Amino acid sequence: MSDDPTRSTLLPANSSPLEQALDIGFGALLERIAPPFPELMNPATTPLAFLPYLGADRGVSEWSSAADEAEKRLTVELAWPTARQAGTRQALENAAKGLRLRPEVRAWYEQVPVGQPYSFSVRAFTEQPYSAEIDARLDQRLAQAKSERDLLSVSVGLSAFGSHVIGAATVCGELTSIYPIVIEGLEVSGQAFAAGALYTVETSIIYPQGS
Repeated sequence: MSDDPTRSTLLPANSSPLEQALDIGFGALLERIAPPFPELMNPATTPLAFLPYLGADRGVSEWSSAADEAEKRLTVELAWPTARQAGTRQALENAAKGLRLRPEVRAWYEQVPVGQPYSFSVRAFTEQPYSAEIDARLDQRLAQAKSERDLLSVSVGLSAFGSHVIGAATVCGELTSIYPIVIEGLEVSGQAFAAGALYTVETSIIYPQGS
């Protein structure tokens, strides 16, 4: 049994030798285990199976077990910032971002024309399939993020991104004519060859679909 004076213990001074031995033995076993809490409490590194419990610990009330892993981790990560900033523009944006939407939030005084006082316009864009279930989840999250006096106008649009490519080709050629030498009194016979080429260019113009 070790008598390390620097070792801390919670045992009282009158503890028995057996209690002291058990304390030292269990302490040595615990020191072999790396503490799991730094990674366990991090939404980005915690095991997938632990995410629902970490979300409950952070006060997440709107949760879908059918959501993919990226959405679950983002929801847990934004839970505390949303709760701390409830009633603000940032909280409304976080509520939409948790569902992997791209929000645009405008207060009533930023709208044209000016909207009703204490109202917000929330426009969210997504590249993912959108359904009535996700729409209901968004409404629930926004209701928790706004203040009691706020009035929300919510719209969701689908967005698509791509790259524009412009192609061009230039064909340059040089035409050279070679005539035979004409010498009087000289006759030459042989085969005659003729060659031809056809170069066709088709141009297509694609306009984006109007809204």
